[in-house]
Amino acid sequence: MAGSSSGSCSLLLLVAVAAVLSLPSSCQLTAGFSRVMLNESQFVLQKPYDVPVNERYDPCGGVRRMWVFDTDKPFSTKHPGYPRTEIRVDKVYSSGVWQFEGDVSVMQIFGADKPHASTVMLPVYDGQLIYYHNLTMVVADRVYDRWIRLNVVHDVAAANVTVYVDGERRLEVPGHGGTEHYFKFGVYTQGLHNHSHRMEAHWKNVAIYTKPYA
Repeated sequence: MAGSSSGSCSLLLLVAVAAVLSLPSSCQLTAGFSRVMLNESQFVLQKPYDVPVNERYDPCGGVRRMWVFDTDKPFSTKHPGYPRTEIRVDKVYSSGVWQFEGDVSVMQIFGADKPHASTVMLPVYDGQLIYYHNLTMVVADRVYDRWIRLNVVHDVAAANVTVYVDGERRLEVPGHGGTEHYFKFGVYTQGLHNHSHRMEAHWKNVAIYTKPYA
């Protein structure tokens, strides 16, 4: 399994094989929010431009399996960057309070003032889910080979992001500005720290919620 690589394992990598336990606290996190109804066309896949979809993405049984190699091309010839197999949720927002929920792995909220490209990024290094590339800001430990429930609440006006893992608040950080935001989740190789040759993530039960300001 990809999550069993020895040594320094990759950024944005998590393989989940266990069943999700009942997490009643997650319902409390979404209380007062309205679920955003999304159709499948709004889950926009970004994968290396020179390979077929089925060689990097496998949606089966409600689980979205995504993988990438560190030698892969970027997702577009016009978009230089590191290899990735990600899903962009095509729902842009500029105000209100928004929440991402999903079982396992790495996600980002895009849209920020320069020099930042994202409001928050949660990568994985050596089995730890961390804040950006800061190895001292660990959001969750021992994340390989198990499902975790991830909730991320973004309050646009307050420029505040709160991260919950399995219903427990683990991180609260300021945003990075920007006027338009959207969620992404998947596998994205980075140049900092060591990374594996193959990186893989499994996602399921992805949902977006929102609520207006009181």
